Amino acid sequence: MSGSGTALLPQDFFYNQRERKSARRPASMSLLNTVRNTIVPVHKEGYVFVAAFFVASLILGWIFEPLFWVGLVLTLWCAYFFRDPERMTPQDDDLVISPADGKVSSIQMVTPPAELDLGSEPMLRISVFMNVFNCHVNRSPVRGRVVSINYRSGSFVNAELDKASEDNERNGLVIETVHGQVGVVQIAGLVARRILCWANNNEPLDAGERFGLIRFGSRLDVFLPAGAAARVSLGQTAIAGETVLAEFGSPKGPVISRRS
Repeated sequence: MSGSGTALLPQDFFYNQRERKSARRPASMSLLNTVRNTIVPVHKEGYVFVAAFFVASLILGWIFEPLFWVGLVLTLWCAYFFRDPERMTPQDDDLVISPADGKVSSIQMVTPPAELDLGSEPMLRISVFMNVFNCHVNRSPVRGRVVSINYRSGSFVNAELDKASEDNERNGLVIETVHGQVGVVQIAGLVARRILCWANNNEPLDAGERFGLIRFGSRLDVFLPAGAAARVSLGQTAIAGETVLAEFGSPKGPVISRRS
């Protein structure tokens, strides 16, 4: 019985015990946990670049000390660029999830690139432009099986321009899904000089699964078959593996957004 005459229930006892333990926990442990939850791991493809930036910083600092701090800032930016955070991806075959972090730069009906072999009829294309501050790990927008992978060399104009889809270096995947074939094209940008793709032919992919990376600024195009309706607007910020770009089989029309 408590002093007030109210009986303590068993769950009250355990709750109070947890509170006492939490109160005894050092503040440094809470700070450490906060730091651990804040720091995003760097993808292994970025290790050599981060190391190179740091070594260059040491050399520059040996020549002229203030340059070390400039190099250190660039090293931190490089680690930030190659970050590879966890994402929570909706597992619904009717949803098309963004394959990249960035800005939705194009939503229109376009004839897909010939190398994808998706026919000559226009398809809904949704493009996501990644600047040098976005996470550049690419994820599958749908669940399915990779039926073809096609690489094309090209130029390196600004990936935000519409002609980049035809002129720039690119790598295209075709994924067979329950709704038909979906095209996903990695497009190199003005600064990008290397497209990486880890997917293989006849390999299954889950929605949100990592399949590639483009170094230093680029764009992802997603080509969708009939029945897909856009669920994003031009200029909207997309998050790879989480933002729903489009939906199949919905009676609702395109999304109308308000800028505020």
